[in-house]
Amino acid sequence: MSTSAHIQDLGAFVVASPSSFHAVAEAGRRLAAAGFSELAEQDAWKRGAGSFYVIRDGALIAWTVPKAAGPTTGFHILGAHTDSPSFKLKPKPTTGKYGWLQAGVEVYGGPLLNSWLDRELALAGRLTLHDGTEHLVATGPLLRFPQLAIHLDRAVNDGLALDKQRHMNPVWGLGDPGDADLLGLLAAGAGVDPFDVGGFDVVVADTQEPRVFGAHDEFLASGRLDNLSSVHAGLTAIIAASSGSPADGPIAVLAAFDHEEVGSGSRSGASGPFLEDMLLRISLGLGSGAEDRLRALASSFCVSADAGHAVHPNYAERHDPVNLPVLNRGPLLKINANQRYTTDAPGAAYWASLCRSSGVPYQEFVSNNVMPCGSTIGPLTATRLGIRTVDVGTPLLSMHSARELCGVEDPGHLTVATTAFFRGDQ
Repeated sequence: MSTSAHIQDLGAFVVASPSSFHAVAEAGRRLAAAGFSELAEQDAWKRGAGSFYVIRDGALIAWTVPKAAGPTTGFHILGAHTDSPSFKLKPKPTTGKYGWLQAGVEVYGGPLLNSWLDRELALAGRLTLHDGTEHLVATGPLLRFPQLAIHLDRAVNDGLALDKQRHMNPVWGLGDPGDADLLGLLAAGAGVDPFDVGGFDVVVADTQEPRVFGAHDEFLASGRLDNLSSVHAGLTAIIAASSGSPADGPIAVLAAFDHEEVGSGSRSGASGPFLEDMLLRISLGLGSGAEDRLRALASSFCVSADAGHAVHPNYAERHDPVNLPVLNRGPLLKINANQRYTTDAPGAAYWASLCRSSGVPYQEFVSNNVMPCGSTIGPLTATRLGIRTVDVGTPLLSMHSARELCGVEDPGHLTVATTAFFRGDQ
């Protein structure tokens, strides 16, 4: 796939994925079109070779078992996450005053609050009915966090301070909140009776479409690149690997978790049992016993793929003075002495060899010593399963903004390297 086609496909995936639930639905649609079979966790599995996927809430795990796979065949896992920093509807979402209709929202993760101001925003997520059925819902442009005019805050350019409770209440209409029903509006959009809705998980999403720009069209601006860029790379790669992997290659696994931005502590997050459950069931389907499964894990490898930081030209002092990643020079190999990232010497050597053999450049990232370092699902996966793990990702500017920035070449580079990884190349 050409760079242009790949970046357009990434943009289409982002547009189709305003929430984690939409992201896994779109991933499932693409996997099914490529011949993957969806499995239900409550059903009995008697599976060997083939390509399959399972959806658990806002998370998805897909895998391809080669024909010659046996009880001790190892796994090559790409781990990513489907959620992004945003705002989530509170239980009583219809609020307002002074003639305005507003939405009660709770901050989700660590968004750059100011980047969400003065944008046309949507609501997206799932509604769960009293009978247990779920319905995806996504509005068009509906909400806005309006900024206070400079005439009413002359010092705003000297430092904008936003109170998460007082200032981050988006408007969505005019009227009396006693006569309005935001949840009813969402239910109508999903084609269900609002009285049948028993619960909901709905977030705010930017509605501006991804856009390529720059002097030579070298940049992509988009919401949710952290971390749909990695999910898309893994999805594209496992579809490619499913039709071209050697019969005696590893079992390729895409693990796209939810709730990474809030700590991963959920049944669909990386701290939960989802991946471990699926690997166990895959091994059982190949006739593995307890020792066989441990041998398979010992020969497995995980690539934790999450967006990372490119050097910011206006804030270079916030970065390590020597390791200065730039857009379009390849994905990042993320390193941290305190194990906020899991990369070690054998993992770094493996990644370097993989990139060299697949013709992909890569860059090293390490934090400035005085700056706190974020973390990923990598340490969680390594700790829970004991699998050697390396942390990588697409370099970004404006991470956690409503609209992030990457280079147009880096997502494709990550996809090429991931495809080779899934196939067991080195």
